[in-house]
Amino acid sequence: MLRSVDLSDYMQTNPIKVHADDSLFDAMDVITRNHISGACVIDDNDNLVGVLSETDCLRAVVSATYNNAADVGKVRDFMTAEVQSCQLHDNIVDVAMDMIAKGHRRRPVVEHGKLIGQLTCRQILRVVSAFNSRS
Repeated sequence: MLRSVDLSDYMQTNPIKVHADDSLFDAMDVITRNHISGACVIDDNDNLVGVLSETDCLRAVVSATYNNAADVGKVRDFMTAEVQSCQLHDNIVDVAMDMIAKGHRRRPVVEHGKLIGQLTCRQILRVVSAFNSRS
């Protein structure tokens, strides 16, 4: 079904990202404008420091509304910091199975701590669908 199992053949090489110090409102705009369910969070040196999901954003908005706050804060205040990542040449089937088991929709790809790509469920489905349409 796949032409190889090397993750590097399928990953996004330029994933949508936001900075940890960005305003959460700005990050929400990036997420909605790009029609994605979340974004990788990096620091000034492109090191992966977390992931910001739609759910993280929604949690922040509900909290700000409940507390009658004018500003929701920064990305770093609501991002998920404990992020599982994968390596450039990991086995895509193993990564996909782990994503399913853990309920993850995306898996950042890092090299020496730096974000170099991302694998998403949608991307895997596109690859399989493209392969299937050629058969």
